[in-house]
Amino acid sequence: MGRYAGPMKALYPSLNALAMFWQLLCSPRSLIVGLCVSIGLVGCGGGSGIVNTPANTDIGQQNAKVWQIAKAMGPGINFGGMFEAPNEGEWGLTFQPAYLNAAWGAGFRTLRLPVRWSNHASASYPYAIDEVFMARIASVVDQALARGFHVVLNMHLYHDLDGDARDPNEFAVDLQVLEPRFIAMWEQIAVRFANRSDKLLFELYNEPHGRLDAQTWNRLLDTTLKQVRISNPARVVVLGGVSYNDAYQLGTLVLPNDPYLMATFHNYDPFTFTHQGAYWIAGDYPVGVTCCSAEQVEAIAVKTRHAAAWSSANGVPVFLGEFGAIKLADQASRVAYTRQVRSLAEAANMPWAYWEFGAVNFGVYDTASQTFNTEMLSALVR
Repeated sequence: MGRYAGPMKALYPSLNALAMFWQLLCSPRSLIVGLCVSIGLVGCGGGSGIVNTPANTDIGQQNAKVWQIAKAMGPGINFGGMFEAPNEGEWGLTFQPAYLNAAWGAGFRTLRLPVRWSNHASASYPYAIDEVFMARIASVVDQALARGFHVVLNMHLYHDLDGDARDPNEFAVDLQVLEPRFIAMWEQIAVRFANRSDKLLFELYNEPHGRLDAQTWNRLLDTTLKQVRISNPARVVVLGGVSYNDAYQLGTLVLPNDPYLMATFHNYDPFTFTHQGAYWIAGDYPVGVTCCSAEQVEAIAVKTRHAAAWSSANGVPVFLGEFGAIKLADQASRVAYTRQVRSLAEAANMPWAYWEFGAVNFGVYDTASQTFNTEMLSALVR
């Protein structure tokens, strides 16, 4: 967990000459951009890297599109457990078109689609993505777009890139090609989906961590974004900070001079509640933790406040891409937690996506009975 690293603001007289001076100083190409502070019509994120803010009139007018999309996204749901498995179905869940109808009918309007592209691309140059898999993902995306969803298509669980242990049925990739392969996969994805509507968003990577420290991630996202922009010059691209998309790491993002960016963070605090009994997490998280005490509510709220402050200071909308409570928690506590996170996000005008739709650990939809957990659904969309 990082400490608060949000940009500091200082107030100065709004004199034209002074504004012009600071605009030059805060130029995206300024070598001392880290010294900039927000004034009047000019803004820079102190300590948070190169940013685009509405304070720059040209950039502000352009990124109005991103704010409009963020506002239109509405309640969201992750279709987890399907395509981020090493192979679809290995984690007990296979995509069905009926799931789209169920999610839409329940009131969800954004679908975040986690995809493990890395297990379906060649390990050597040109790192070609398997066409059958690409067509499968394209079919799901197109069905979701046709249904009316905004779709956030990401790259998920490229374990070698983070330096994590591989899952069963996940093959190894040479360390020397990890980043060129990442860029090449995004080049193919971007070209394939270039003609889709603005309701399709690209999220470059889910929860960078491990060997992806801030410096490495900033360099990689900048190069990858340049590649994506060749075929998708105006598509919204979602970027998260390191340490598993921690809200406190938004301040370490060095955002390229690009008006079509949206930031993201994940919020699973209080972790001892949301991940109690989670067998895949290192450490002791015993079952039986309830929610939500005043202390727990503050643990939830502090990251939302931090992300909202960063968004305001930097002029970039923020998407709460994941939050959720494991089914091992008691029902009343899950409902209380879910309602709390949703309410805080909506009060901050943040689009959000619950983790997750129908998978075994966090899901709100029973794929066998084809019914929602009605109390959880009420906490999310009622």
